[in-house]
Amino acid sequence: MTDSFEKLETRIGHHFKTPELLKTALTHSSTGANENYERLEFLGDRVLGLVVAEMLYARFPQEKEGDLARRLAALVQGSFLAKRSIDLELGQYIAFSDGEAHAGGAENEHILADVFESLIGALYLEAGFEKCQILIHELWADKLEVMKEPPLHPKTRIQEWAQSLGLALPAYEIIDQSGPDHAPVFKVEIQVAGYDRATAEGRSRQIAEKEAARAFLKMLEEKGAI
Repeated sequence: MTDSFEKLETRIGHHFKTPELLKTALTHSSTGANENYERLEFLGDRVLGLVVAEMLYARFPQEKEGDLARRLAALVQGSFLAKRSIDLELGQYIAFSDGEAHAGGAENEHILADVFESLIGALYLEAGFEKCQILIHELWADKLEVMKEPPLHPKTRIQEWAQSLGLALPAYEIIDQSGPDHAPVFKVEIQVAGYDRATAEGRSRQIAEKEAARAFLKMLEEKGAI
């Protein structure tokens, strides 16, 4: 972790008048600090969702709610947010315990996604909604058109694939749960008869199942099975 946030503040276009707020947004729970990024992540998730939803509403005026929802889900999913976190080089600013740092916390996709949302939450509290809009528009502006068609949910894709082959529908099972009660992390495994299993984690069962489905699809693509 670097002690200076000056470069990051320049990158996001805002100098924090309350540096403790930014520091909290970049503090992992493993440090044992009284305050960490989890509450700000909760807030930032809602702000981010609203801004991106507004962008999609304006960009695709002919699309129905379901199609817009699928686009939104793809544009605020964990792996996508982790890439935006990498764009801002957030990993170098996150405070971890020695153990978490040595375990590669600064490269952990789940953590990077969470910290991006916590940064948005901190920016909202300090500078307001418009400042968040400016940053999110900058980072998302050229990403909305990446998908020519509304993306299918990973679970839907697998279900359609399985049905096309006459296979039983995929089964999802929670195999582990960790984290505090107010911010649990679920580990889910997906099973399709005759194929290797895939696992993933998420902040809810739904998110974990979606990420497990995504991991399974990636495995199928690598094997040329889909």
